Amino acid sequence: VQLQACGGGLVQAGGSLRLSCAAGGIIFSIAPMGWYRQAPGKQRELVASITSARTTNYADSVKGRFTISRDNVKATVYLQMSSLKPEDTAVYYCNARVAGSVYWGQGTQVTVSS
Repeated sequence: VQLQACGGGLVQAGGSLRLSCAAGGIIFSIAPMGWYRQAPGKQRELVASITSARTTNYADSVKGRFTISRDNVKATVYLQMSSLKPEDTAVYYCNARVAGSVYWGQGTQVTVSS
């Protein structure tokens, strides 16, 4: 299983970024996918998730600002982030749940300056 995340970067507060995570080695269309983040000194936390039926779930801190989506043809999950805040600064990881196992991508850094 390979999960390749990209799209992070440095952005000013109020700006937007779109993260992408391309998956390989799994039947992507049936895999629940998620985005997590980990800020320095903090535990990794769920940001958003999407099921195979496209049911979505968001952390309260990002509701109304972030949107998770998936493209089963491209085997890619996206995280559109808008109205970014300095507290969104973290390394963002995508994950996939397959047959009872959890797989992680390598992470992409998002830095929001005030």
